Amino acid sequence: MIKVKDAMQSDVITVKRTNSIHEAARVLRENRISGAPVVDDDGKLVGIISEGDIMRLLEVHSPRLNLILPSPLDLVELPIRMKHEYDEIAKGIRKAAVMLVEEIMKEKVITVSPEASVSDAAELMDKHDIKRLPVVDEDGNLVGIITRGDVIGAFVK
Repeated sequence: MIKVKDAMQSDVITVKRTNSIHEAARVLRENRISGAPVVDDDGKLVGIISEGDIMRLLEVHSPRLNLILPSPLDLVELPIRMKHEYDEIAKGIRKAAVMLVEEIMKEKVITVSPEASVSDAAELMDKHDIKRLPVVDEDGNLVGIITRGDVIGAFVK
């Protein structure tokens, strides 16, 4: 039986709950990851944030246009609609830049113990449709993270 502690990554990229969304997005992008655990100043897991959480802040609406036979009004309104869409996206980006991670992070985090089996971790990921599991010790301290790639890698070694 392969244990989580043997397959997890112990050097975890994290963000703090008091980081801005802009800072969190930068961390995700620079490290080419799609999500990260959120920790407090003592290293305890307090949440998780993903690109999807950040994307939900940016409400994007597509203009409705009949491309086969557009009405004359569609052609007149399209530039106005596009300007409105641009303004809405810009507004969303400005809003996201000043929000804090704690405002959008998921606080109920599915975690796994380092002593659990990799199969158990895979089952949790599948059951909850998640891509990563923070690994926490009995005191709630973040000690690692295991991703779907780590699970697959554990079985091909």
